[in-house]
Amino acid sequence: MSSFGARLRQASAAHGRLCVGIDPHPGLLTAWGLDVSADGARRFGLAVVRAAASRVGVVKPQVAFFERYGSAGFAALEEVIGSARAAGLIVIADAKRGDIGSTMQGYAEAWLAPGAALEADALTVSPYLGVGALADTARFALAHGKGLFVLAATSNPEAAGLQRAATATGVPVAAQVCAQVRALDVDGSLGVVIGATCDRDAFGLSDAALTGLPVLAPGFGHQGAALSDLGRLFGPAAPEVLASASRSILSAGPDGLAEAIETHQSELEA
Repeated sequence: MSSFGARLRQASAAHGRLCVGIDPHPGLLTAWGLDVSADGARRFGLAVVRAAASRVGVVKPQVAFFERYGSAGFAALEEVIGSARAAGLIVIADAKRGDIGSTMQGYAEAWLAPGAALEADALTVSPYLGVGALADTARFALAHGKGLFVLAATSNPEAAGLQRAATATGVPVAAQVCAQVRALDVDGSLGVVIGATCDRDAFGLSDAALTGLPVLAPGFGHQGAALSDLGRLFGPAAPEVLASASRSILSAGPDGLAEAIETHQSELEA
């Protein structure tokens, strides 16, 4: 069984570091001529998978846009995830789960256990009940060849006061999260989420804090960061960054998806 980190590096070498978001937002469903329903989300997700397959290595379904439809939405998400993994895509379930004890174990088994209905390759998780509360989940992920991306620095302004706050050692919370995630990792399968529009210095995220640590960076495209600026934004850590783009690709509509993905790839490569 190969590790998630190894598979991610192989996918990036073969297809570049663009991650395509699968976000069936109601406005996008309407723009695509689809019903705002679980079936609309399913058809949307499958169309993105078809366009992404062989063009990128990684997709990231936003779980909330399926979950809003209840059991039918989860059934749609199961089909989208299964189709993506069958097409050879790495799937990061953007669920941002975070809890303690047996509750977090339940989340781990739901999203990361081999053979689970919602089995993905990696899961986004929140560390704000303490990174230590994720330790068992990290061990579970590593034991099954899966990965985690732990929220560290996010672009929403409400988060700044917490994520930039100094810990008892004087290190900003976001930087401490990165250090603690690195301490849990053994093979490059555990990474962090850093918003591409974040001021890294304000969060204490030096080059040394990130270099060698897998980074999932949302915020490219519609949210304002330019893919061509990835090197400037992340410096020596750039080779480990997955640049995630969603609306700037998805707004091209079903007939324009493939071209939009290729355009974003070209910008990132440049």
